[in-house]
Order: sequence, then C-alpha cells, then structure tokens
Amino acid sequence: MITLVLVRHAKSDWGDPGLDDHDRPLNDRGRRDAPMMAERLADLGVRPDTILASTALRARTTAEAFGDAFGVEVTLDPELYGASARTLLAAATASGSSNVVVVAHDPGMSALAGALSDGGIEHMPTCAVASFIWKQDDWNVATALDPDEWSFDSPR
Repeated sequence: MITLVLVRHAKSDWGDPGLDDHDRPLNDRGRRDAPMMAERLADLGVRPDTILASTALRARTTAEAFGDAFGVEVTLDPELYGASARTLLAAATASGSSNVVVVAHDPGMSALAGALSDGGIEHMPTCAVASFIWKQDDWNVATALDPDEWSFDSPR
C-alpha cells in the first residue's frame, strides 16, 4: 500500500517586506496550526516513513512539526520550492518510501491535490493536509491509477 500526504506550509509572516520570500517564517497562526494538523494526521493512523520538504523556512518549520509528531527526520529538497505538481509527485516517487509526506507550496500543491482527487480538492489553504492511498506497492503502478481513497483536512 502507498500513502502520499500533501501538506501546504502553514501560514507565513509577511511583516517584513524586505525579507526574501525563501526566508519568511511562520506567523503565530502558522506556529499553532502546524503541530495541530500533525497531531490530527497522527490520530488518523498515518505513519510516514519519509517527510520531504521545500527548503523555504516556512515549509521547513511546518515539516519539522510533522517530523516531531511522527518521530521522522525531515529531508530537505530544494527542488520542492515553487515546484509543479509533476515535480512534487516525482519527488515522492523517488523517495523509495511507501508512506511519504511532502511539505511544499502552492500552486503546485493545489494542482496535485486537485488532480489526484479528480477535482474534489479545489484549493489547498495554508497548513491543509490531503492524503491519498493506493492499494498498490509500486509507485509507478499506483500513480498511473486513481487513488483508492483520499481525504482532506484544513485547520479552518
């Protein structure tokens, strides 16, 4: 069985307009939502083997909350910063893990979630979590098929 969990980074702080986009931290809501959403995912019984994250500070910090909740080290991937849906899925596939969490950005996250849910997920707001399960053991076979089940959760 293959499980892919997509997590859009938590709400970031726009207080410093001179700060590079890559270096924007989470705001208070983001720091609150990330561990809450990680716990909600854990309560569903999801147990990731791998957590991949964009190198942007807001994504790294969000991923660390999920890593703490699951006791899994976060792997940073610079290709996930501003990645397309295709790149996000390719990174999960290349991880070699059956249970993967990917923490990254829009518009790629919403595009991938929408494609995998056949339009059921129109938008991934900040810190949203979309989970997809295939009853296959091979990523190439699984991703050629629609997921057997999917779910969506958002902090708001």
